[in-house]
Amino acid sequence: MSEPIPVFDGHNDILGHLATSDVADPVAAFLTGSFASHIDLIKARTGGFSGGIFAVFCPSPKKPDGALPPGMAFDMAPLPLELEPAQAMAIKQISLLYRLEAAGALAVCRNTAQIKAAMAAGKIAAVLHLEGVEAIDADLQFLDMLYAAGLRSLGPVWSRDNIFGHGVPFNFPGSPDTGPGLTEAGKRLVVACNRLGILIDLSHITEKGFWDVAELSTAPLVATHSNVHAICPNPRNLTADQLKAVRDSDGMVGLNFATGFLRPDGAWRPDTGLDVLLRHLDAMIEAVGETRVGLGSDFDGAMLPAAIGSSAGLQVLIEAMQQHGFGEALVQRLAHGNWLDLLARVIDR
Repeated sequence: MSEPIPVFDGHNDILGHLATSDVADPVAAFLTGSFASHIDLIKARTGGFSGGIFAVFCPSPKKPDGALPPGMAFDMAPLPLELEPAQAMAIKQISLLYRLEAAGALAVCRNTAQIKAAMAAGKIAAVLHLEGVEAIDADLQFLDMLYAAGLRSLGPVWSRDNIFGHGVPFNFPGSPDTGPGLTEAGKRLVVACNRLGILIDLSHITEKGFWDVAELSTAPLVATHSNVHAICPNPRNLTADQLKAVRDSDGMVGLNFATGFLRPDGAWRPDTGLDVLLRHLDAMIEAVGETRVGLGSDFDGAMLPAAIGSSAGLQVLIEAMQQHGFGEALVQRLAHGNWLDLLARVIDR
């Protein structure tokens, strides 16, 4: 049996999934695969999951009924999140990441040399990401602390508003042009990220916010886990003009495996076929070019096609790409090469 093609993935939510669970020992659960998740050490090795951008996500306060729509891993209309609880949750998840590193499960990487070294040594290469920056104060003092702790990527907003900007809702169908963009604090955040070498993820921001970042940022435009709006008209997906801007900035877009962001009908269904993922990949490659597309699974944050199931099923998608006619060089780029090239242009100092 041939070795799996290594995959560097643009987005996962395993830290939040573990941190908010009732599992007694999340580190042991990750090492042994004894926890219901898309990523653990065993699944990762099986599927060739060799690294990725690991999100710290701080959930919104629960609504009174606490209910979510069937198949949804997030609230459709999330409540705002205050600074203090967001910081507490961020610290909890970053601590968990470093406990996983101490246990030998992964390596926290601050540049691409460290990513390549970890992958070569057979360790999962983890890049620390903050999804929605409610944990950061308006004066950006906590940003400096997070950078020192290894933060190299952030999304100014998740799909809720905060002091830095406005997020898109999950309503389907809908346009990403749903409201205002960056605040003045958000603009200061963009400048600081450019100075430090922190990737700015545009996956959840409004279209106005996208263009605010495009106008202000000196870095490539990146959406780590978004798809093509012309195929699936979810506000989370990118329009033709946004994809053109990603191309023109020599940026990157990562294919999101979440079925509701893939299907033309927006349905959350595990029987979604791999053909729709390939359709999005074709459209992304046509729009931004072969060197600017990768994978952004949304593992442990969304419902996936059952054919993939978890990180253990990544090679199923790789094989589907090959059977679709993607050559070996392109498959390698989509699997990991493009992400490493993009990160070198953004985070290496």
